[in-house]
Amino acid sequence: MTVRRMDNVGIVFEDLEAAIAFFVELGLEVEGRAQVSGEFADQCVGLEGIRCDIAMLRTPDGHSRLELSRYVTPAVLEAPLKQPHNTVGMHRVMFAVDGLEDVIERLGKHGAELLGSIARYEDSYKLAYIRGPEGIIVGLAEQLA
Repeated sequence: MTVRRMDNVGIVFEDLEAAIAFFVELGLEVEGRAQVSGEFADQCVGLEGIRCDIAMLRTPDGHSRLELSRYVTPAVLEAPLKQPHNTVGMHRVMFAVDGLEDVIERLGKHGAELLGSIARYEDSYKLAYIRGPEGIIVGLAEQLA
């Protein structure tokens, strides 16, 4: 048995609406929204009494998705915000973009902060890591010529 595809990456937020606005500004499209609850949800994630609002967003090419979630119950557990990039756990989410500087400026209106500076990898890419909603790290890569 082999993996057929990667279906989505899930990220939990306290402010779901702000997270949706950030990723829509980046260029993702809202595919759907729902509230998940019930025995199947409890069994799947190993928690009891789940009620979770979700939004599924897809990239413009239709190949990748983000599932953004906000737990109503049980209460969300807060993680330390603004962890450094070398923290064990989820590393980052990376997106290929056009117009890297413009994207960073637009996302700045949603609270994004550049972690370091825009870097150039040989003659192939311009890369930047930004701090996105609720402290997550988002990588941006613009392919050069």
